[in-house]
Amino acid sequence: MAKHLLLYYSKQKEVMVVNKLIFYIIMNKYIIYGWLLLLIGTAQTYAQRSGGYWQQQVDYKMEIDFDATTHRFTGKQKIVYTNNSPDELTQVFYHLYFNAFQPGSMMDVRSRTIKDPDGRVTDRIFYLKPNEIGYQKIKSLKQDGKALTYKVEGTILEVKLNKAIQPGKKTTFEMEFEGQVPKQIRRSGRDNREGVAYSMTQWYPKLAEYDHQGWHANPYVGREFHGVWGDFDVKITMDSSYVIAASGYLQNPEKIGHGYTTKKVKRDKGAKLTWHFKAPNVHDFAWAADKEYIHDTAPGPHGVTLHFFYKKSLADRYKSIWKKLPDYTAKAMTYVSKNFGQYPYKQYSVIQGGDGGMEYAMATLITGKRQLGSLVGVTVHEMVHSWYQMVLGTNESLYSWMDEGFNTYVTNLTMQHLFRGNVKLNPSGYRSYRKLVESGKEEALSTHADHFNTNLAYGAAAYTKGSIFVNQLNYIIGAENTAKGMLEYFNAWKFKHPTDIDFVRVMEKVSGLELDWYREYWVLSTHTIDYGIKAVQDKGDKTEVVLERIGKMPMPIEVVVTYNDGSKEKYYMPLRIMRGEKPQDDKNMKRTIKPDWPWTFPTYSLTIDRKRGDIAKIEIDPSLLMADIDRKNNVYPKKIDSQTTFPSDKK
Repeated sequence: MAKHLLLYYSKQKEVMVVNKLIFYIIMNKYIIYGWLLLLIGTAQTYAQRSGGYWQQQVDYKMEIDFDATTHRFTGKQKIVYTNNSPDELTQVFYHLYFNAFQPGSMMDVRSRTIKDPDGRVTDRIFYLKPNEIGYQKIKSLKQDGKALTYKVEGTILEVKLNKAIQPGKKTTFEMEFEGQVPKQIRRSGRDNREGVAYSMTQWYPKLAEYDHQGWHANPYVGREFHGVWGDFDVKITMDSSYVIAASGYLQNPEKIGHGYTTKKVKRDKGAKLTWHFKAPNVHDFAWAADKEYIHDTAPGPHGVTLHFFYKKSLADRYKSIWKKLPDYTAKAMTYVSKNFGQYPYKQYSVIQGGDGGMEYAMATLITGKRQLGSLVGVTVHEMVHSWYQMVLGTNESLYSWMDEGFNTYVTNLTMQHLFRGNVKLNPSGYRSYRKLVESGKEEALSTHADHFNTNLAYGAAAYTKGSIFVNQLNYIIGAENTAKGMLEYFNAWKFKHPTDIDFVRVMEKVSGLELDWYREYWVLSTHTIDYGIKAVQDKGDKTEVVLERIGKMPMPIEVVVTYNDGSKEKYYMPLRIMRGEKPQDDKNMKRTIKPDWPWTFPTYSLTIDRKRGDIAKIEIDPSLLMADIDRKNNVYPKKIDSQTTFPSDKK
């Protein structure tokens, strides 16, 4: 702690500050206490938040009675809520997601008025009939045995508490509710286009998250989620002819059968079965049900059991592909666990259902009529969400790029491992990013997911620009540091709610470099990167290369010079506000570190100790990992050859 303090003061006018500190220590014991709190906060490498890190806890017990003839269900829910915040809570909020699937809902209007609606939604909600809509109706709600006053506002239940929840205290909420499963439109619903009976996602009244930024009671318009960590104990009573796949571990397989046990189980036809699941330390619970599910299991790494649910009615060509899926899933989980943090549960389920692919705790729902590459690809992508969202529980609405973008980065590497047998960093998605910039529709990554003006801007930001954020770190701090940082990030923040600052702090610690500028430019603005070679001229026996920064976003710059004899040399100009240099990645190429480039300087003069006539080519960033929006000015002579195209982006 003292070391950190001394390092901090060495960067300031230390005599003045230290003298003041000594004065306060002598004069006031309360200021001693305040300084100690400051020091403790400074020493916490990862929890860069006022008051230290904390998160809420909510434990669910639910009993559901499901009627498949009416697509309705009744439920009893008991929640034990622990207020770990430093604040007194006088109200709480619940999400009622199914209410979005009603004509005139916010999701319906949003889907009909946005410039580029999701093709799966468009105006379909508007035309739902009364027996096709979704709803969640609250029949009663109590806090510690006493009835509460509440109001339904669309997809949000607003609740005034009879008794405030004090910091560090618990309270119990008991609710009776009923729901109707909507016709499948987006993620949740019944009778999807592939004939799956029920995709039960966002299906229960879910307590909203309260964190260091306050309540997150966002209306559901079809975007992202944020949940409270806790344990789920769920009992689902349903016609025994249905096979249920769910988050969590089945507690009574000997009574259920349906592939959960090798023992023969007798069931009365038409009778109901009660399925009992427990899911520990998760922030959501999802399930699906169908009478035709085939249920396969396979071993995964570290004692994980993989479950696969798909319909018997699938064409044979699709079923044969599903039979190949377990091997790919196990290999993918092994690779991701080794390189990005070990999957912490003992079960993972891949379930046919939904409207594409969507991740949930210990499970995913995907559509099943796919060729091998597509089926493996969607499975890997959704499984990687078990790391980036289901274990690293970022607020997807605020940091969708940390969810989808980090996932895209890891998925790309995993798919290379599965289908190529090797992994190579490449500028995947950079062409899409450039098209977004050219379109004029780009919005900052810090935009709330619900509030992007177009689906195009949201998708390109969350998936593409988010993945480039990590990909460029390989360029800025080096591949080894980036890989180490990704693993460190998982281990430091698993089962928590990390923010972008938390991630950057991990990367700063690992690399020893200052990276606040990178987040500020790439996340908080739409400034672009554009560097060019302005001039190349003789300077006696040497060559002067004038580099220029054309875009507003500064970056460290690498220039590779190829000589006529085929030899190569790298010149590295660190960005001064990085406060250091990245390690050398390519040990086979000579690297010369030049003086830092201050970001306010529009040009930089690089001197090469060879005549211009000896030089065959000069290129800024031949690794292509820097998202320069115009590479035509990155090469001297001004000609882009096959090595400076973007093969990974070609369609």
